[in-house]
Amino acid sequence: MKKLSLLLMPAVIFAATAHAEDADNAENYGWSAVLKKAAVEVSSTEVKNSKEYKDSPNAELSGDSETVTKGIFDFSLINQQEKYKWDNNLFMEYGKTKLKPYEGPDVTNETADKILLSTDYARKVWRYWEADVGPYVNLAYQTEFEPNDDAPRTKIARGTTGIKMFDGQYIKNLYVAGVGEYDFTYSHDKTTKFAYEIGLLAEYPLREGVKFNLDTYFRDYVAYSSYNPHDFEYEYSAKADMMVDIYKGLALGPYVQYFRAQDRGSKKYGSSTIIGVEASFGGSWGL
Repeated sequence: MKKLSLLLMPAVIFAATAHAEDADNAENYGWSAVLKKAAVEVSSTEVKNSKEYKDSPNAELSGDSETVTKGIFDFSLINQQEKYKWDNNLFMEYGKTKLKPYEGPDVTNETADKILLSTDYARKVWRYWEADVGPYVNLAYQTEFEPNDDAPRTKIARGTTGIKMFDGQYIKNLYVAGVGEYDFTYSHDKTTKFAYEIGLLAEYPLREGVKFNLDTYFRDYVAYSSYNPHDFEYEYSAKADMMVDIYKGLALGPYVQYFRAQDRGSKKYGSSTIIGVEASFGGSWGL
């Protein structure tokens, strides 16, 4: 419980802040196409003649050249009605880091690789904090563009059901749910898993043209049909960014992303932290 409380603290703080404001939620019924995000994240470090400075205490001269690139695509077809919302979503991200040491071949590592196809149906039963609240069900399939080194390609079918608050002015998605997974990544060891999950997607305008966004979830696995040391015991993900509107849907801003998980075969958790700048484009169109 202490672990869960610490991990979800940013979400609780943000939710409390959003509650202090009034919201104005206007409904647009019917089908719409929503490009939530088409983004590119890039950073590059070029070091010349690093071999000559390999013993230098200055890391800016002795380090390796490095290029980090990542692309994100998040698109939905949404049917919004008075009593329900049906969201069909395709999310893709892929990132690589390329190191160019002064000796030896270049080294390329994946930093992100995910394809998530999902359909989400939510009922609008109550109104709270100027947002819709009700039960929902989500069916999803997760895979990746290419397998990581010698590991097989991720293949997971996931079903989620619970209750959520959505489409408020600040709270876009706040949910508590039970999760069932069928993991057939390892063809010789198919596993059924059960978990609970808590998540938050929120946005808050800091001033005109500047918006703070928070996307975070915590998933804790409680039962497995078989033992696989690579199955997670829990996973936590959080991304916060501050985007500045540039021109007609184009935005630019810094972000920080954190992921932490521990699998059943490890005694310690693993984590990654990414800090960078993102350029993104989004928009919506009625159908």
